[in-house]
Amino acid sequence: MLLHFIDGLYIIAGVLFILSLAGLSKQTTARLGNIAGMIGMVLALLATITHSVAMSAGMSSDGSWLPVSEIHRQSPLITLGLIVAVLAIGAAIGTPVARKVEMTQMPELIAAFHSFVGMAAVLVGFNSFAAPEGAVDSVHMVEVALGVLIGAYTFTGSVIAYLKLSAKMSSKPLVLPGRNLLNLFGFVLFFALMIWFVVAGASNPVLGWTLIIAIAVIGFALGLHMVAAIGGGDMPVVVSMLNSYSGWAAAAAGFMLDNSLLIITGSLVGSSGAILSYIMCRAMNRSFISVILGGFGSDGTPVTAGETDYGEHREIDAAGAADMLWNAKSVIITPGYGMAVAKAQYPVADLTTKLRAHGVNVRFGVHPVAGRLPGHMNVLLAEANVPYDIVLEMDEINDDFDDTDVVLVIGANDTVNPSALDDPNSPIAGMPVLEVWKAADVIVFKRSMATGYAGVQNPLFFKENTQMLFGDAKQRVEDIIHALG
Repeated sequence: MLLHFIDGLYIIAGVLFILSLAGLSKQTTARLGNIAGMIGMVLALLATITHSVAMSAGMSSDGSWLPVSEIHRQSPLITLGLIVAVLAIGAAIGTPVARKVEMTQMPELIAAFHSFVGMAAVLVGFNSFAAPEGAVDSVHMVEVALGVLIGAYTFTGSVIAYLKLSAKMSSKPLVLPGRNLLNLFGFVLFFALMIWFVVAGASNPVLGWTLIIAIAVIGFALGLHMVAAIGGGDMPVVVSMLNSYSGWAAAAAGFMLDNSLLIITGSLVGSSGAILSYIMCRAMNRSFISVILGGFGSDGTPVTAGETDYGEHREIDAAGAADMLWNAKSVIITPGYGMAVAKAQYPVADLTTKLRAHGVNVRFGVHPVAGRLPGHMNVLLAEANVPYDIVLEMDEINDDFDDTDVVLVIGANDTVNPSALDDPNSPIAGMPVLEVWKAADVIVFKRSMATGYAGVQNPLFFKENTQMLFGDAKQRVEDIIHALG
């Protein structure tokens, strides 16, 4: 009876996780989606704790209860105490982090969390090999090998992504000679070791441990090398891709632990992350495989601002920008990571409200990879209560720039770079961008003339209809609002 209750909770939790993903697909239902996911996780934890305590008390895997003389487990109270202690440690670490983290730090925080999932899968694999539940068969050995490899890859790959996103490591791709051959050799070596592990690992514990540790080392090396080879411009895809890997790592852990809910949850995360990565790659006109193997196609050579002479840029002050906006009929705002860094979303929302009250048609154009996290700009604008219906995707708004009076580029760089369309030799050649230069006037908010995260100079800054408004984006927007009166 108790086992049926636990299975019922697992089913309900799985359904809630599916509903959570469905809710997160739309801005209007995202909050309900989050709530469904949280309820599902509470039920999953309750079911898992109940199952663990019941097993300690003598419940067998089929739901029957063992005689007292056959129970060789620790006290259920000790099991419950250990689980509560672990949850308390996690809550003590996670709660302060969640309360103080800034939206600009979310990409690297998510990458760091992915690394925990990866390492958990590695440790579960080690434990599953050391103390298997029931008879050890070939299928279980394959599960252990795959789980350890995927987990190890996810761990080091996520650590590298965290270091790049937090600027603790250069965003430039690390390109080693013959990098694709190195990756191929790593995977071939893994399959050879896995076959050896499946055939002889169970009967020879010393050999088994040697092989499973070697597989983990290969996974760590592949994760480090393959993610380090991805350039900064592709980091939003990397975050989504690592999210997918963490899901498959969790699913692998579920197979090793014979936990159906972990398999379901990991599969949902893995498949949704893979689909999102594919969608983002299509938006960037790149194949998913090419992003994994080397990012933007850069050979790692630094791109400097002085390589091409684009002429002189023009500057404008807040008063001039205010006058231009006040006399405009249509305005499009294209945000980027710089808006997140400056925390300018709130004054941008205030500016939008003021201009719309004056009769100006204000809309937002959001590139699929704006920021360093999928949906980063959408979350920031929703946080500032910008109406959903005026926030449009690139494909929805790109044709409207021709009829736009003023475009405000606030902290965006690579996503509005005309080199992607005009220069076949550019590292970002072929990537669809917001064609802001087609508007009558463009005002670019930047701190300096430095290149963007991908390290590519932007000729937009030197066009005749572009003017630069230098300084902190939040302060400059507030200055414009003040000038409007």
